[in-house]
Formats: sequence, structure tokens, C-alpha cells
Amino acid sequence: MLGRGRRRNNKGRSHSRGRSHSRGRSHRQGTNKRRNYSSRQVQILLAPWRGPVAALTTVIVGGAAGYRLTEGWDLGDCLWMVLITISTIGYGEVEPLSPEGRLVTILIVVGGLLVVQLSIQRVLGLTDSGYFHRLREHGLQRMLQTMRDHVILCGYGRMGQEIASQLQKDAVPLVVIETDPTRRTVAEANGLKVLQADATLDETLIDAGLERCRSLVVALPGDASNLYVVLSARGLRSDCRLIARSNSSEAASKLRLAGASVVVSPYVAGGRVMAASALRPLAVNFMDLLSGSDFEIEEFQLSQAPEDLRMVQGRTLAELELGRLSGAMVLAIRDGDHLIANPGGEMQLGPGQLLIVLGTKKQLVVFQELLGDAVDTIEVMQG
Repeated sequence: MLGRGRRRNNKGRSHSRGRSHSRGRSHRQGTNKRRNYSSRQVQILLAPWRGPVAALTTVIVGGAAGYRLTEGWDLGDCLWMVLITISTIGYGEVEPLSPEGRLVTILIVVGGLLVVQLSIQRVLGLTDSGYFHRLREHGLQRMLQTMRDHVILCGYGRMGQEIASQLQKDAVPLVVIETDPTRRTVAEANGLKVLQADATLDETLIDAGLERCRSLVVALPGDASNLYVVLSARGLRSDCRLIARSNSSEAASKLRLAGASVVVSPYVAGGRVMAASALRPLAVNFMDLLSGSDFEIEEFQLSQAPEDLRMVQGRTLAELELGRLSGAMVLAIRDGDHLIANPGGEMQLGPGQLLIVLGTKKQLVVFQELLGDAVDTIEVMQG
């Protein structure tokens, strides 16, 4: 399902498995490169203002020195006189000026006018060169570097807009990658953070926070583009949950081979929903109702390690009192290839079982705490 994604990982196992020392070194090198790039970018953004700031500083320091030499005032009075002169406030002179002091004042006024003119010309030039656009992009990139446990959405077409709308309802942090300026404007108008770049590039995925995200949703219109993004993302992060769009069964199989965790075809999914609405309308209405409520369905994957299961191994649901203590409801348990719906209190927990649980976010957190180290991974479904 599109509303399904990894929520928590208790012990961070999937993040640590399968990573070699060379991958760790390459990741650190990539981090250092991004830091150097960010530092250079800051220098580039500051460069246009060095001239006006240097000119203004020269006028202020030179004017204060001129008053000090001609009038003999202390430094505070000199700076105050320069300030009221250059800002054209003109509260009044500190003391009557000598002819030399008036000359200094004239030079300050002329210098101030030149600085203002230089600043205006620089601002106009920066506007034409796209400087403020780059400044906004830099601010977005700095904000993206602080995001954690978010969802990255590649593509803001019709499907992408629906996905984003559902995630926004659940208050899930979201970053959109889109190349179309018009769609970017629409996404920003809807309150989304948008990175206008090519999602098929590794650098774009890294800038969007692939190493820190909860999942990556690829909803580009072309199967080839989706396949390329999945390959790139799987190469950059082996444990990331990847949900990809597919327009054909052949593309779906290739996306799975490329490493997609879930492949969704709009036509297949739409057909199944319509068929389910005709045969089981109450079930479909229930899922729609669930997606608009505070309730969630989470999947708790139990660990295979005996040391993690020592508190729950062989104990029944009735003995653990999970439902009574948390308020959540165990809908089903998958044990291997067998699915046990509505399990009774006599159901025993064992290694590798998958518990499908319904409850509010607070109830599900308590449910997780009751299981403790027995939980390996947790995934959430919102319809």
C-alpha cells in the first residue's frame, strides 16, 4: 500500500547490516564533499555583498576618524555623528562644527550616496542573475540536512499529489523532488518542501536526505525513470524502503529485481479497489474511514534472536495482556506462510512472527514498549 512505510527500527539492525568498511569510508568522503560544497556555496552567496559592506565600513570608519581629527570628539560622539549624517536623520550636531568638520560631513554624505547607489545596483543585478533563487535553494538545503524520519516523494503529478495529500493528513514530514517549475509552485503553495532537481541523480537523493528518510516513494510518469531512481537509491542505501509506481507488469518485475520493496500499478490498484467495492463495500469503506482517523494499522515483526525473545517466547496473548494494557487490538498474526486472523488469547508468540495491530498512535507505542526487544522492525499502514 502507498500509505505503508517503516516507522521505527528498535535496534537499528537493518541500518547496520550489509554495510562494508569501504562503504562507510565512501559515505564519510561523500559527507566531507557535501560540507566543502556547502562551504563554497556560502562563500559564493556572500561574495556579492562584500563590496557594499566594505564601502560602508570605509565611510563609517573614515568619517569617525575625520571627526576625531578635526573636532577632537571621543569615539562615541564621532560614530553617533556619522550615523545621523549617513542615515539623513539629522537629530542635530553633537557640537557646532568647524569648517574642517563640515568638510568631513560633506564627504560622509557623498560617500553615503555612493554606497546607497552601489547597493541598489548590486541588488538589481542579483535579482536578474537569479541570486535570490539560489539563496532560497541554499536555505532549503540547510533545512533538509536537519530532517529525520521523513518521506521522499519523487514526482508531483496526479498520483504524487494524492500521495502527498494523504501523507500531509497524517502529519508525516515530506520532501518532494520535482523538475517541473509549475508543479513545484503548486507543491509549495500546498505547504510542501520541494527540491527542484533530477531525481535520477545520486546527488539529488543525497540532498533530499536519503540516508535519514523513512521511505522513498517513486511516482514519476515513466517506468524507465522509476527504475533508474530505484537502482540509485538501493545502491546508496541498502535498507531503505522503496515504493515505486509501475505502468506495466513487465516494469513491475524489473522494479522488484532492482530492489523496490513495494511496486504499485495505478491501474491494477484501481481495478482491485473497484472490484472490492462491488463485492466487499464495507471493507473498503472501513479502510477509507481508517485513513481519515487517528487509528493506524501497524505490523510488528518479531525478532529471530532467542535472546531478544526471552520475555515473550512461548507465552500467549492472554498471559502477556497486550490488549488490556495497551488498548490496541491484534487483528492477525502471520507465522511463516500461515495467516491467523483474529487470534485468541491462547495464541503463543514465537520467533519471526508478524503481528498486525490496530490502535491509536499512543496505544501502538505502549504495545511496542510491552514487547520490548522482541520487536525487530515496525511498519505502519494507513489505508
